Amino acid sequence: MKTIIKNMFLLIGIALILSSCQDFLDVAASGTLTDEELTGAEQVENAVISAYAAIGNDEINRPLSLWNYGNVRSDDAYKGGSGATDGEFLHFLEISSPSIGNETWYTDVFWYRNYVAISRANFALKLLNNISETEMPDKTTRIAEMRFLRGHMHFIQKVIFKMTPYIDETMSPEDITNVSNVSLTNDELWAKIAADFQFAYDNLPASQSEVGRANKYAAAAYLAKIYLYKAYRQDEMNNVTSIDETDLQKVLDMTAYVMTSSYRLENDFAYNFLPGSYENGPECLFAVQYSKEDGTTYGRLNMGNALTTPTPGGDFNKPSQNLVNAFKTSNGLPMFDDYSVSNYNENNDKVDPRLYHTVAIPGKPYKYTNVTFLQSQSRNPIMYGYYSSLKENVDPASEYYVKTGPWYANSKNTIVIRYADVLLMRAEALIELNRQNEALPLINQIRNRAKISTNLINFASNLNIQPYEDGVNCTWTKDYARKALRWERRLEFAMEGSRFFDLVRWGVADSTMNSYYQLEATDHAYYQGAQFTKNKNEYVPVPVQQINYSKGLYKQNYGF
Repeated sequence: MKTIIKNMFLLIGIALILSSCQDFLDVAASGTLTDEELTGAEQVENAVISAYAAIGNDEINRPLSLWNYGNVRSDDAYKGGSGATDGEFLHFLEISSPSIGNETWYTDVFWYRNYVAISRANFALKLLNNISETEMPDKTTRIAEMRFLRGHMHFIQKVIFKMTPYIDETMSPEDITNVSNVSLTNDELWAKIAADFQFAYDNLPASQSEVGRANKYAAAAYLAKIYLYKAYRQDEMNNVTSIDETDLQKVLDMTAYVMTSSYRLENDFAYNFLPGSYENGPECLFAVQYSKEDGTTYGRLNMGNALTTPTPGGDFNKPSQNLVNAFKTSNGLPMFDDYSVSNYNENNDKVDPRLYHTVAIPGKPYKYTNVTFLQSQSRNPIMYGYYSSLKENVDPASEYYVKTGPWYANSKNTIVIRYADVLLMRAEALIELNRQNEALPLINQIRNRAKISTNLINFASNLNIQPYEDGVNCTWTKDYARKALRWERRLEFAMEGSRFFDLVRWGVADSTMNSYYQLEATDHAYYQGAQFTKNKNEYVPVPVQQINYSKGLYKQNYGF
């Protein structure tokens, strides 16, 4: 019987439980733990595995893939489902209207689960700190892995809630109950998260025999990501006040290191989003690992994506018309300001090939199969249109598609960071450092890969994508390069849960979203009156339950 150690661990005013994870650990169920169980190398390793498990322990309403917070809150996706009251909090997110009270059932458990994962990493770190390298030769590597995972979960908390408590393994239960979510400034919190990834970078090996474990290159890539976010300094009202050049240089240092490795772009964009032998490929720096037929009821599935399948109980996270329009090209380049003058029409418009890898379109094959995606698979097309999301889903006829009660999930890994992000993070830093000419070939690497990603979409006859050529099809100024970079990020990572966080980092969430609402309101009545409030809607309110648990120690986000 596989279970995990059960141990109550007080965290941020709530009891975080090192809960059951039957698919990983061989630990006899017991109400108490002996010193041997806590200090033996095997049990310490089991605690490490338990921490890895926790970063994938999402569930159907609170996905750690962040499609709800990163896609639905942005101009990339509609909520979907049967209507506004189906997953009502997502509706409030979609129209920038989360408020104190309507968020609590949803974000409170999300907050809780994130800190359970942080607690698991800290629990493993406590055990690792008390074992000798003689008994556990991989001790330093495992410590670095746990700090990587802790940094990952703190990052998720940071981009969603902004000001959240930073918790490490040195803190006693009393310390934890007395730490506020504003104990650190915005910049100090970023620095704490960066320190975890710096330790991981300094101490992890370049490769690991088990592909699911973090390595030195993954830490470098994630550290670059932290410094890129940190570089955009924000005041307490969420205004971007400056861009720090020292942080941008760290982005360049870390991405340069990753680029010396064997990691590279996949030969075809599609291979990043296919299960089985395609997983953990040359572009994947780190992924949450999933499985099936592993002794558990359904398998260790990415349940957080179950609602995004085009099924009667799902059909959430639907690509917006605005996103589809953004894939249109003119002479092979993005249409930028003119892309939404008219809606995409296959007979009239040329497009970037990534459209067909990202969006299921009625009348076209679903997930590269011979099965046609149908209009009838959309639950409420009047509200949410006929498109569906592809990247996180699999062929329903494949062995990786699993029915779990009324929903369907799959065992495909979720990529956390991939090599394309390394290239575009580097390009962004170069542009903001006035070195936009060095960014041009990096962006073109992404575009050239997209151009040849046609093997699995041979049904598409309206493709046209070209690289940028300064003085030929564009004038590569800093302003133009910035626009091209931001457009490239949208297309490359569309529906992968990052769009909204990019908009907030750049300080353009209010202008982008309010323009989007104005356009969408003509076709979607529920957007009429939608308004993104600057200095408020950049972040989700701190769950009121957490403020109550802290006895008022936590402070609510600005504007709420």
